[in-house]
Amino acid sequence: MSDTARIVRLAAKGDGATADGQHYKGALPGDTIADDGSVMRGPEHVEPLCQHFERCGGCQLQHASEDLLREFVRSRVVNAAEGQGIDVGDLLPTHLSPPESRRRATFHALRTAKGAVIGFRESGSHKIVDLAECPVLVPDITALIAPLRGFVAAHGGKAPVDIALALSDQGVDCSMANLKLEGLEATEAALDFARDQGLARLSIDQGYGSETVWEPEPVSITLSGLPVPMPTGTFLQATRDAEALMVADAKDWLEGAGVVADLFSGLGTFAFGLAEGRRVLAVEAERAAHLACKVAAARSPLEVHSLHRDLFRNPLDAKEISRFGAALLDPPRAGAREQVKQIAESTLERVVYVSCNPSSWARDAARLVEAGFKLAKLRPVGQFRWSTHVELASYFTR
Repeated sequence: MSDTARIVRLAAKGDGATADGQHYKGALPGDTIADDGSVMRGPEHVEPLCQHFERCGGCQLQHASEDLLREFVRSRVVNAAEGQGIDVGDLLPTHLSPPESRRRATFHALRTAKGAVIGFRESGSHKIVDLAECPVLVPDITALIAPLRGFVAAHGGKAPVDIALALSDQGVDCSMANLKLEGLEATEAALDFARDQGLARLSIDQGYGSETVWEPEPVSITLSGLPVPMPTGTFLQATRDAEALMVADAKDWLEGAGVVADLFSGLGTFAFGLAEGRRVLAVEAERAAHLACKVAAARSPLEVHSLHRDLFRNPLDAKEISRFGAALLDPPRAGAREQVKQIAESTLERVVYVSCNPSSWARDAARLVEAGFKLAKLRPVGQFRWSTHVELASYFTR
C-alpha cells in the first residue's frame, strides 16, 4: 500500500489527510483508502457516544481515540509555533476537558408544523439538528433541551430563535434572540417557563436589544473563589477544569512578579487568581465586563484595579507596560497585534499569553521572539472536546 493511500495525519478541520495532501472526511491516521475512495478503518476509531455525530456540526472528532484527540490538540499548537520558526521550550502535558463539562452553548431553534426543532446546525448548512442528547454539555444545560423545544413550539415565530445558555453560580442563564412575545399571555408563559425550569436568569431580545425578564437574585460567576457579577452574554471560559488549570499555570509562571497587567481581562478570570500576593491592573474594553470586574474587586480585599480601555485602538504603550513586572494577555481570536508591538518595544521581561487561536497567537509570538523573548513554556488545551477548536497557554521570558 502506497503512502498516498494511507491517512497519516488529521488536518485542521478534522479531515484525514494522506502524505500527498488528499483529504477524506471521517478518516483518521492509520486508515487506508481503497481504490474506490472508501475508507478502511484503522485502530484509532472508537464508537461515537452521540447519536447525532456526523450530522451535528458541533463535533468533528467523536470517532477518534483519546490518544489521537490529545495528539491533534498538541500538534495544532506545536505546528503553529514551528510554522513561525519558534522554538518550543517546555511543552507541558495537553489538557482535554472531559465529557459533560462544557458550561456554555448557543442553540438554534425553529417552530415547525409538528412542534419545534432545537440544536446545533449541520456542518456547512443552516439546517438544525434536533438534539435528543449532547455528551459535551453539562447536564444542567442538556436538561433544558426538551423544555426549550416545547416553549419555542408554543411561542416561536417564523424566524429561527437563538438561545444562549451559560451555567452561573445560581443555575443556567438563558438568553433568547429573535423571539417576539405577543401579548400578556406569552409574557406570562415566559415567566412561568423561567420559574418552572429554575433558570438563574431569562433575557429576551424582541428586536430592541436584550431585556432581562426574570432574575430572582443577581447572577454571578465564581472566579478563583470570588463571586463576580455576570452580565448577560458575557464571555466565560468553556469549562471550569480548563479555566482552573490555566489560572494555576499563570500563577506559577508569574511567581515573584509584584505588579501584573491583565490585558483583555474580561470579568477578571485571571486577574483575581493572580491578585493573591500581588497587585493587578485588569484592562478590558467591553463595558459590562469591566464594570462587573470593578464591582467584584471593590467587594474583595484583593488589589485588583479595573481599567476600561480598548486595547485594539489604544493599547498600553511601551512606557506604560514597562512599569509592570509582568503581563498576561487573553485576547479574542484576532490576537493582540498592536498590544504585542508595544510589549516588544518595552522593557518587560515576562509575558503569559492565553489564546483561543493558535494561528494569531503564533503571529504575535513571532513578534515577541523577534524582540528577544523566548517561549519558555507551552500548554495545549482542548476545552471543546471532540471539536477542532484548540486553545493554549504560553509563557515568554527575556
